[in-house]
Amino acid sequence: MEKKTTMQDKINIAVFVDYDNIEIGVKSTLRREFDVGLCLEALKERGDIVAKFAYANWGRQEEATRQMAQNAVQMVQRLPSPRGDKNGADINLALDALEMAFTHTHVNAFSIISGDSDFIPLVNKLKEYGKTVYIVGGKAFTSNILQQNCHEFISYESLLDDPKNAGREVKEFKERERRDFDKPRDPQIGPQQKKEFRPRPAPLELTQAMPLVERALQVLERREVQPQLGLLKSTMLQLDPSFSEKAYGCSSFSDFVDKLKKADLVNVGGSEGRYTIQRKGLGSAVKDRFAPRPEEALQPLREVLEIHRAEMEEGEPSENLNKWMVEEFQTFDHKKYGFQEFTEFLNFAQDKTVVRLEPHPDKGIIVTLGAEFYPPAAPPPPPELENIEEEEDEKQPIVIGQPSRFGPTPEPEPAPKAKRPVRRKMAGPGGGGNKPQGDRPRPTRRPRKKE
Repeated sequence: MEKKTTMQDKINIAVFVDYDNIEIGVKSTLRREFDVGLCLEALKERGDIVAKFAYANWGRQEEATRQMAQNAVQMVQRLPSPRGDKNGADINLALDALEMAFTHTHVNAFSIISGDSDFIPLVNKLKEYGKTVYIVGGKAFTSNILQQNCHEFISYESLLDDPKNAGREVKEFKERERRDFDKPRDPQIGPQQKKEFRPRPAPLELTQAMPLVERALQVLERREVQPQLGLLKSTMLQLDPSFSEKAYGCSSFSDFVDKLKKADLVNVGGSEGRYTIQRKGLGSAVKDRFAPRPEEALQPLREVLEIHRAEMEEGEPSENLNKWMVEEFQTFDHKKYGFQEFTEFLNFAQDKTVVRLEPHPDKGIIVTLGAEFYPPAAPPPPPELENIEEEEDEKQPIVIGQPSRFGPTPEPEPAPKAKRPVRRKMAGPGGGGNKPQGDRPRPTRRPRKKE
């Protein structure tokens, strides 16, 4: 008996686009124009899109407004204040998303199209309320912390692997370039530089995915669950939400498993559509081909940044830094550490505070030194220590009985003897006493008797 799909099983997605962030990120790293249609098509494969919002100052985005209207995306206008409004769109987006989570109970999934790490608190809060969270952004400019804390990260680069999408995107890019060069330019700005259409990088080796595959299969073995295709992928996404089979040149997850089988990295049983995957006893020769950890690439980067510290303090394009890395370490290759592009590696290094990245629409990614190279100043010493250091340079007075560095220890003078108090006996009926004189009456003298 087939199980009927209920409202609880159906995934209803609300999409929120931080346009300024995603647009400049795609333009600076991929040299392409952002296409919201690619993101929406990828999200439709995961559920029904019930709401679409995009936040920007749309008065300056003529081409973008046409694209949003064609995809039925509701544009939320953000007018910057005279004193600046850097995080205005972020705050508006977060408030609207939380309001929808409270008021629209049928919406059980949220997609945030942005690479800004400021949305991490929003992602965590939506997960607390039981919502599924998808993040769509570029791997080269989306915070690794944001990638690892959502349920699934969809890289914008992977959406370009589809031949029909890539062909359409190249055509639209060339058309926009022609229109931009036909527009009159301000002579004070100068001629516009032609942007390079950057092709997709070569896929990663399959062996670099094996640590994650092995870990997911071990989890399923401990649960005593048969590792089928869908269950294996969902487990891998739980362990690493940024995983994508397209990064390894595969059009689908079944194609990814087929390549693992042909490379003799896993055992695959069952028929097509009902594959079961099992771990293979990998020899040391195969394990040696596994990619090293990403953290191991940070040390050579630190050395190059220190060598070119003067240039890096002013900021340098990422291409220059990549060239310096190859000059200093001829065997360095960012792909060995699991990064398809050098900018992805720099994005990882930024989360480790080694570098700081600033996307520029024309110059690409500008790299400067991170907070690691500017440690905080040491706290000032306590006031009493300052006084002691100042007094050490001055001549100290000689104290009787205390040693001195300016002469021999003086002999202490004998202490003066204390004087004993004199007690005066007072006449009276009681035969004297020590009562003070001012406190008793003066005694009267009797005259002597004459003999």
